[in-house]
Amino acid sequence: MKKALIVWGGWDGHEPQAVADIFARQLRTNDFEVEVSNTLDAFLDAEKLAGLDLIVPEWTMGQISRDQLKGVLSAVEGGVGIAGVHGGMGDSFRQACDWQYMVGGQWVAHPGGVIHYRVHILDHLDCVTAGLENFDMESEQYYMHVDPSNHVLATTTFEHNGCTMPVAWKRMWGKGRVFYSSLGHVAKDFDVPQALTIITRGMLWAARALE
Repeated sequence: MKKALIVWGGWDGHEPQAVADIFARQLRTNDFEVEVSNTLDAFLDAEKLAGLDLIVPEWTMGQISRDQLKGVLSAVEGGVGIAGVHGGMGDSFRQACDWQYMVGGQWVAHPGGVIHYRVHILDHLDCVTAGLENFDMESEQYYMHVDPSNHVLATTTFEHNGCTMPVAWKRMWGKGRVFYSSLGHVAKDFDVPQALTIITRGMLWAARALE
């Protein structure tokens, strides 16, 4: 049985506990042993982290210590997968540039707040997005700084400037698989079936349970 650690906290506006519960349910449905923690000290036990298949952060606008950051970065570099969404992984620790480097992106803005926008599936052959068609969201549309080396799976276009921005991507950090989706401002966003499918498959891919 594969093992996952979900760590939630930070800004309450992103409903981190409720979102963590959704992710835990999805992983357990896929036969994962799941531990859920609400402290970043969960990243301090190097031996425990090394024995995981997946880390799922759901922590927005927090402060992470040097040792906590080293723990999670080392685990992923050594082969543990990591997957997350929205500000829970893409705006976790604004002062931790190494975190952003691993994730492959960092939130910059969400023009207009909660708006209607369309998500375009870019890679129809990838295991995360296979069989999905373009779909609509009523949520925050994330404008991000992104790493050009990311394998982009889905995009969105901003009306105010016509910019096409990645919505979901995968990448490697050392030996570890990294997956990110900007969808998921609050728990109800995962009532959209495609948004839930993307993060569920993304978690499975990062944990090497889906190829």
